[in-house]
Amino acid sequence: MRVVKQSVDEDESRSSLRIERGSCFGVRVCPFEVRPYTLRAMSGSDYMAMLEVAKAEARKGLAEGGIPIGAAIFDQSGKLIGAGHNRRVQNGDPSLHGETDAFRNAGRQRSYRNLIMVTTLAPCWYCSGLVRQFGFGTLIVGEGRNFQGGMDWLRSLGVKVIDLDSDECASMLSDYIRANPEIWHEDIGKG
Repeated sequence: MRVVKQSVDEDESRSSLRIERGSCFGVRVCPFEVRPYTLRAMSGSDYMAMLEVAKAEARKGLAEGGIPIGAAIFDQSGKLIGAGHNRRVQNGDPSLHGETDAFRNAGRQRSYRNLIMVTTLAPCWYCSGLVRQFGFGTLIVGEGRNFQGGMDWLRSLGVKVIDLDSDECASMLSDYIRANPEIWHEDIGKG
């Protein structure tokens, strides 16, 4: 996957991006338009565009028979660093949550402080620990209705946590939980 600058206005303070179909760490993602972003400062529409990448990962996980939770990591300019989805069911690996998959796919980084972790669901304690341990400065959450996880804890530690309260993220997961309560309870450690 690569992000391509599609157009820039005269003062270059806003530009429109397009994600081209391709491979990002071996993961294929359908093409879609990313909303305009501001080069100087992030806004809510930027976060929604980033969430689209995580939602595509969640849909991929669901299509594979897994739990529909996706995540992506971006730098401050909006460049995608890594993406992934929950593959606990598919791989039989209890540590392979959406955030950890995106983290692994991002590869080693000198620092994570200026990176943005985007996830379709509030991170569990395990993934909240990852955000804390590596010092991510910003966490964008698709929804916290189905599960609150460690959002308040991360906020108390100074992490900028933004809950976008996405209806699509909430319904995708609540539908899965209704159909697969035993797998969901196992995923959150309540099995």
